[in-house]
Parts: sequence; C-alpha cells; structure tokens
Amino acid sequence: MSDTQNQPVEKMEEKVLIIRRVSKKTTGGNYVSFSALVVVGDKKGQVGIGIGRGLEVPPAIQKAISHAKKHMITVPIYRSSIPHEVNLKYKSARIMLRPAPEGSGLKIGSVARAIFDLAGIYNASGKIIGSRNQIINTYAVIEALKKLKPRYEKEEVESDKEKKPAVEEPTMTTDQPEKEVKKVAVKKPAKTTKKVSK
Repeated sequence: MSDTQNQPVEKMEEKVLIIRRVSKKTTGGNYVSFSALVVVGDKKGQVGIGIGRGLEVPPAIQKAISHAKKHMITVPIYRSSIPHEVNLKYKSARIMLRPAPEGSGLKIGSVARAIFDLAGIYNASGKIIGSRNQIINTYAVIEALKKLKPRYEKEEVESDKEKKPAVEEPTMTTDQPEKEVKKVAVKKPAKTTKKVSK
C-alpha cells in the first residue's frame, strides 16, 4: 500500500445555508434552475463557502461543495474564540465581531453561526447591520475572518525565545595573525642648487 492511503483524511462537514429557485421568462416558457449556498469546514480552523447552480437541487449542492473546498481559508483561533475585534463594511452589510470568554457560546445569528461552528469557533459575539441578504452576509463574514491575525500567549512567546540560539559575536583568536599596516615613506624631491658662473 502507498503512503497516501495510510494517511488519515480529515473529514469535512457541509451545511446547506440557502436553496433558491430561480425562474426566468423565455419565449418557450419558464426556465427554472436552482442555486445553493453551502459552507464547508473541518472545525479546526479551515472553512470555505461556495455557490452552485443547476437544473436540480442535488447537482447544485455538489457544485457548491466542490467550489467551497477549492476556496478554503485558515481562521486563527484563540481559546476557542477569535483573537481580536473586527469591524468591516462589505457592500451594504456592516459586520462587527468580538471575542468572548469560554462558556459564553455564540451570540450571533443568521449565517454567521453556521460558519463559526464549522470553523471551530464556539465563543464569540457579533452583529450584522444594513443587509438582510444572506448571501452578502455570508461573504461579509468570510471577509471579516480573513482580517483576523493570530494571537499568542506569553508562555508560547517565551518558549520560542528559549529555543532560538543566542547569536555570538565573532572574536579574534590568537591563531589568526593581525594584518600589518605598512607605512609607505614619501620621498621628498631633493633640492638642486645651480652654480652661478662669474
């Protein structure tokens, strides 16, 4: 057996957020299709969203899942919450996300709860203002998660400093001979005296 078969494959969880039925007027009648918005995550910091369209619901969902897996992002997690506060405006939506202590849960509604759950964030609070369109709100949450920067505890920073070797300044050894500076004597031109004939 090859090494790729022995490696464990991380399980991705999918959740369908929206399924819309789209009808278009044509000369022969109505053209009906379906669009699906899906979020995919491993609950360890990897999450992605995707939209798929098809003549039926299952193909639309499969297209959305494959698109979401190709566009995954890594979310920094600090104590099962987000590292810091984020304020962002995306199109007509304004989103505000704040970290929360352990045990407080997710105090945020709409599609953000599903995205946070699949990303592995279990304690956070937030608000989305200005838009009721769930597709725009979903992309606004993803853009806000992209703005997050990782945060480290003091113990981790100190341990990293101890692991790094101290840089020693180079010292002169006796084995290496010092470079001698040669002094070049500048010869002055001799004074010539001319004899004056009487």
